[in-house]
Amino acid sequence: MALALRAGFVYFTLVFSAAFIFGALRILVILPRLAPSLAVLIELPVILAICWFAAKWTVRKFAVPAAVADRLVMGFSAFAFLIIAESVLAIAGFGQTLAGYLASFATPQGAIGLAGQMCFALFPYLLYRRNAVDD
Repeated sequence: MALALRAGFVYFTLVFSAAFIFGALRILVILPRLAPSLAVLIELPVILAICWFAAKWTVRKFAVPAAVADRLVMGFSAFAFLIIAESVLAIAGFGQTLAGYLASFATPQGAIGLAGQMCFALFPYLLYRRNAVDD
């Protein structure tokens, strides 16, 4: 399980870094021109593709066992790291409260983002189910 946790942290780091850059682009370039939910819908497929390839790379790099428990630990630990990092960034970086951050998931764009984050959490497991790591 320690290996899966380390892989989860690396997976989180790769995706969080990319999503931070794309999120900034979404806010600065797309959001001024479109509705917030549409801006997120435009960004989401790109982020999900990054998540898929990051999950494949991380599983290979760390040789995460093809066991359901290991893949779920990898994905859900990455999800936990992501939620913690986002909440810290929202509070410390953007002056939101924790309640405000959590309430943001009730907006259409927040719900879309949360659905994408759930996919992110499940990708290591889906790679196992699909046997797609070697593809």
